[in-house]
Amino acid sequence: MFKQNEDRSNFWISYADLMAGLLFVFILLLGAIVTKSILLQQDLAKKKEALLQTKKHLKLKEQGMMQLAKTVNEQSKKIKLQEDEIKELKHLLWQRMKELHKKEQDLNKTKEVLVITQKELELKKDEIKRLNELLLARNSKIDFLNKKIVLLQNLLNETNTTLLQKEELLKKMQNKVLVLSKELSKKEDELHLSSQKLLALTQALDKKRSSYENLIKKLQAKKAKIKRLTGIRLKAVEELKKSFGKSIKLANDGSIMLNSKILFDKGSAKLKDEAKKELRELFTKYIEVLMNNKALAPYIDKIIIEGHTDSDGGYLYNLKLSQERALSVMRYLLTLPIAKKYDLQKLLVASGRSFVDKIIKNGKEDKEASRRIEFKFRLKNQDAMMEIERILDENSSL
Repeated sequence: MFKQNEDRSNFWISYADLMAGLLFVFILLLGAIVTKSILLQQDLAKKKEALLQTKKHLKLKEQGMMQLAKTVNEQSKKIKLQEDEIKELKHLLWQRMKELHKKEQDLNKTKEVLVITQKELELKKDEIKRLNELLLARNSKIDFLNKKIVLLQNLLNETNTTLLQKEELLKKMQNKVLVLSKELSKKEDELHLSSQKLLALTQALDKKRSSYENLIKKLQAKKAKIKRLTGIRLKAVEELKKSFGKSIKLANDGSIMLNSKILFDKGSAKLKDEAKKELRELFTKYIEVLMNNKALAPYIDKIIIEGHTDSDGGYLYNLKLSQERALSVMRYLLTLPIAKKYDLQKLLVASGRSFVDKIIKNGKEDKEASRRIEFKFRLKNQDAMMEIERILDENSSL
């Protein structure tokens, strides 16, 4: 009986211990659930905050894109203004060429007038010569008539003609002498007028010759100035070639060509990060050589960045791509210290040429060479200088 009670008591103790353990496990599980819930809420709060930060970042990027679009629009307007300026310069150049052509025509007309005047002078000389010959002939006739008068007087003295006949004959001879004297006076007056005209023509010819010689001197002075500028440019090109050595090939006009494959991915206008260092070193050296040339720097009008493509694809597509690539290079170059040092913002120009200037080798397009970026410098009024130099060379024999 006592043993039975003890077994029952042990059972309830075991049962109580089991329930206590289960209660402990339940409390632990409940604590874990509460802890997990708190952690989940904290994680959810962090994610919510991260989401808000992402939204703010996206909004900033959107504002940046709008600002970039505005900048691109402003650049497009500037490019359009530059195109208008180029058109206006071309129009002024055309007007200048017309003026030069007109001056050339005036010079030719003046030359023709001089030739005609010279011929007229020669004709006047011939006329004066003939007048002198006529005057000599008249003088000979007068002498001859005087001799005749003397002979007649002698005959009258020797013959028995009547005095009336002698007087009539003498009167006739006197009338002839008077007529001949009047003709002689008239010829002398004509000779005097011809001499005055000849003198005036000679003076006019000397004046025109002096004016023509002054014009030639002015043209030669302009030609010498243009030749000097050309010499300065050639010297600058030689300095560029000496500075770069064989590391990069320069054209005869001092321009540099960079393969687009080095700078951009195919069909892209985004400048490669790995290309920026080489581009920075090359551009810095190029600008230092130009700007340190004190004789050339004042005449530099523009430093042009030209984008070129191959003929794959349409013209407008390639024009847009070449323009964007040139603009991308210029945008990077303007961030360099060399750009601020020489204030290159007013000199740099980005231009897209599409595939109009393809590289042709052996009668075929070299597409890899055609895809390129070019750096070149342009002197002030360079086109006008070249045109004037051509005209001066053509007229140097005048």
